[in-house]
Amino acid sequence: MSDDILARLMDVLESRKQADADSSYVASLYRKGLDTILKKIGEEAAETIIAGKGDDDEQIIYEMADLWFHCLVLLAHKDLNADQVLQELDRRFGLSGLEEKASRAQK
Repeated sequence: MSDDILARLMDVLESRKQADADSSYVASLYRKGLDTILKKIGEEAAETIIAGKGDDDEQIIYEMADLWFHCLVLLAHKDLNADQVLQELDRRFGLSGLEEKASRAQK
């Protein structure tokens, strides 16, 4: 299920590169550029943190969806995709966090 949703969303985000910025929120983010997209990710991350400190699980899910969405916008803007992130997570599966961090330090 989640792979299908991510694939469909990535298709929509890709199509918004050709859309009119006046008619599409995502197209307007692309037009404004990387700094605006990164700022939105920062704002959504902060809102997710605030929600995480509270007792409202629905709010956590809502803010996390916003954060993930804007992260996907960044991937699309950089001509990357969610599958690449999922492949990286799969690569890490079964590794301890300590092993994974040590492998990055050696690069």
